[in-house]
Amino acid sequence: MPTRTAIVGSRTGLHARPAAIFVAAASAQPVPVTIGTDGKPPVPARSLLSVLSLGATCGTQVTLEATGDGADDALDTLAELVARDLDAEEPRTEEPRTEEPRTEEPRAGEPRAEEPRAEEPRAEEPGTESAARDG
Repeated sequence: MPTRTAIVGSRTGLHARPAAIFVAAASAQPVPVTIGTDGKPPVPARSLLSVLSLGATCGTQVTLEATGDGADDALDTLAELVARDLDAEEPRTEEPRTEEPRTEEPRAGEPRAEEPRAEEPRAEEPGTESAARDG
């Protein structure tokens, strides 16, 4: 079974963002990969919770294992990734999407945006009608 060892290079170890980057890369590999540390059994590299449970800090040696077609390439890729300081790298951002402005249909009884809202006649308060006439 092909194996690779690597030293965790991220300042925070395989925690939060670096672990998420590693797990995403492991999930993209064509073969299942496990990762382990001294004293802990190997865990699936595609599981964020499992990787976090290793508690691998900066400088921790990890062992990666895989079997199947493409195992060597997968291990090389992941070992190189673990060794980098993933905290120091800028996160990738997607190109901003340009969406057409959304126009929502008005609810029943509401005027359309281009239609001016007509003022509704006010009901007169009791007693003011006769006071205006008598006045």
